[in-house]
Amino acid sequence: MTVNTVLITGALSGIGRATALAFARDGARIVVSGRREEPGLALVKELVALGAEAAFFRADVRHEADVERLVTFTVERFGRIDAAINNAGTEGVRAAFTEVTAENYAETFDTNVLGVLMSMKHELRVMVKQGGGSIVNLSSVAGKVGFPNSAIYAASKHAVEGLTQTAALEFAAQGIRVNAVAPGPVETPMLERFIAGNAEAKAGFFASIPARRGGQPDEIAQMIVFLASDHARYLTGQSIAVDGGYTAQ
Repeated sequence: MTVNTVLITGALSGIGRATALAFARDGARIVVSGRREEPGLALVKELVALGAEAAFFRADVRHEADVERLVTFTVERFGRIDAAINNAGTEGVRAAFTEVTAENYAETFDTNVLGVLMSMKHELRVMVKQGGGSIVNLSSVAGKVGFPNSAIYAASKHAVEGLTQTAALEFAAQGIRVNAVAPGPVETPMLERFIAGNAEAKAGFFASIPARRGGQPDEIAQMIVFLASDHARYLTGQSIAVDGGYTAQ
């Protein structure tokens, strides 16, 4: 399967944006999605300038109706979905275990878990009909190991790993691959929010990584493009940590 048409959620900044640009440089047709129309339309202009066919569709993955409309729009615009990148996510609110709230749980899980689940549900329906496809979900190193003061976020990303493996098993025989990428700390606006803009905390975090630095969004994007492509056609049900060696410790 050649990746001709790509759908990317959470595409307006960070890893999602870098992934859209990477696919555009490969000549894919791209639908980018997010909750803010102005940056979405600006991104489309950048993608078109790179020679890609691109469109923006405003959607909030917390709402199934939005997701269904997004998938329908993509198929109506480009005829199929060769690859779907479920990147929309939130870091939630950092808190000690004894201080977590039901409100933060709902906010984080609605985006990180329900959003991925509903996205896969509708993407898979399309891919079954067309006879194949590739899905890449965004997990995190927090989907593989615990993180102090981040219980809800870590739990949400562990859930993404479970959804990925389960869908891979259910649809492998139908030519559909489902994998995940689990980034370590990456230089994105989400990381800055996660550390509350604290330069000292950031330096300490990076010092705990064997590579002694944070990742760049494009380094994650390149792994996503690989997993979506025919170069990874025998790879499914996996979560690849792109983390500078963090989880090897």
